[in-house]
Formats: sequence, structure tokens, C-alpha cells
Amino acid sequence: MIVDSHVVLASDRVIPREYLEEQATNMHHRLRAHGRDVGLGPVTDRLLALHSDHDGDRLVAEMDSAGVSLAFLVAADFSHVSPRALPPAELARLHAAVCRRHPGRFRVFWGVDPRAGPDGPALFERHVTDHGFAGMKLYPPAGYSPSDRRLYPYYEICAARGLPVLTHTGPGWAPLDFTLGPPLLVDQAARDFPGVDFVLGHGGVTHVEEASYLCAHRPNVYLDVSQFPAMLAAEGWAEHLNRLFRSGISHKILFGTCWPSFRMSTSLPAVLSAFTPDAVFAGVRPSVQKMIMATTALRLVGDSVAAVTPGGHQ
Repeated sequence: MIVDSHVVLASDRVIPREYLEEQATNMHHRLRAHGRDVGLGPVTDRLLALHSDHDGDRLVAEMDSAGVSLAFLVAADFSHVSPRALPPAELARLHAAVCRRHPGRFRVFWGVDPRAGPDGPALFERHVTDHGFAGMKLYPPAGYSPSDRRLYPYYEICAARGLPVLTHTGPGWAPLDFTLGPPLLVDQAARDFPGVDFVLGHGGVTHVEEASYLCAHRPNVYLDVSQFPAMLAAEGWAEHLNRLFRSGISHKILFGTCWPSFRMSTSLPAVLSAFTPDAVFAGVRPSVQKMIMATTALRLVGDSVAAVTPGGHQ
């Protein structure tokens, strides 16, 4: 059974267009450096075309082809940093509609921003109640620390309702502030809210040593390995993940892809094909494999393995 703990709806209603355009510019630069004479316009057009899956149909088809039963759909709030971003209420309705269209396939981590003001926590709790969202999503490079005191009323709600918090770590969309990406920034909040589980998004890929020692020493801190196909490691991502999975924090690791970030270069089944006893899971006990691929993530959102069948239906 596979639970992908970190996917994004490939929609320019979710990801501001200027962020996608910056990504296309970076891709174009890399292609030219490798001698591929591809114009910026075609690269941009292709990337934008891949971000028109507003109802999640293509995402679910890819999950089916790769054997992914359930995915955590993360929805960051960019409304304070991009004029093109959806207002939070519209963002919530869009993700709720995707969940209704594909019952049993997603758990949503809804994005908040501490700059939302005094009404923000009540709005977050209302969306959790009305739409059944499973957790909270933070994107600190948008301009704040995950230990910002203005987030504490949100954490109090999470503590009371048993909701985990997924916080982005590492670099992000090009226009944003990468100095707010280090995992250690969550430490104060994790200490002040021991009853809230914090997941370091991409923590198994960037700032890995820092994220790992937080997981080892803070009972309520976890990491996911999303974005591993873009891992900057000389030995390649499969060997890196194998080493991480055999470390002493395997009980704190969640499988995740950040799919569909890599649609232009690979497929989801191709990515998952390396998760075998001969590659990524070499020397990793079957019980640990199950924790990483499903059971730890399900426990954090209050689901059981029995509640989610391999076909993704409940």
C-alpha cells in the first residue's frame, strides 16, 4: 500500500502563474547549458499546459497507474505574496471540490498565513469543519517563520483537533525568500506545542542533517522525502534514500513525491519502480518499508490501514 504524503494540484489556480514562468526560465537556462536549443516560449507553454488539471482527474489517473491509494493534497496560501493567487476561501472550495469528485483519494492540508489577521484562525477551523481537511500547510518562504507567534492560535486549534502541520523546508518558488526554509525554524513551535505533529516537507531532500536531528530529538517532528527526483546528490536519489531509510529515524519518515512537479521529465510509475528490495529498500526491513510508505502518514491524520484499500476506496 502506498500513501503519497505530499502532492500538489497541477493548476495555475493553485500555483501563481508568475511562479510557473520563473520555473520555466530556470528550466530553459538548464537546457541551454546542456546544448539543447529550445526556446523559452515553448518551455513555458508546455509547463503551463501541464498545470491545467483543475479537477484532479489526471492526478488520480497517475496515482492509479502507480498504485498510490491515497495522497495528501497540500494547498499553500500565496495570497499575501502574489496578486494572482486565489483568495483562501476560493482555494479551499477548489480543493474540497476535488475531494468530492474523487472520494477517498485525498486528504487536504489547507494553507494558512499568519498575516491573515485575527479572523484567520476561525477561517481555518471553519474550513476544517466544513470540508473535512486533515491538516495545516505552511509555506514559510512566503515571508514568515513557522515559529511566528501569530501562528500559535492556529497551533492551538491543531492541538485540540489532532491535526498535523506540514511546513515547507528548503528552497521554493523563485520569487520567494529561501532564508526562511531551514528546518530548525520550526523548533520553537515544536517545543511550545508538544501535542502537535510537525512534518518537515522535503526534509529528506534538503537540509537533511538538520531535519534528521530534529526528528531524532523532537518526538513530534517528522519529515517527508518529497522532491527526491530532483535530489542534488552525486550518488543519485535512490542511494540517498536507501541510506536515509536505514538510519535511526525510519519511524519518522513519510514517503512523498511532490508530484506532479516532475511530469516534464518522468512518470509516477517510473519514479516508484525503484522502491524495491534491490534498490531503494535494499537492507530495509519490510515492517519499516510499510511505515515509510503508508502507516506513519495514516497515523498522523487519524486513518487506519484497514480504512484505505489498495484501490484507494474507503
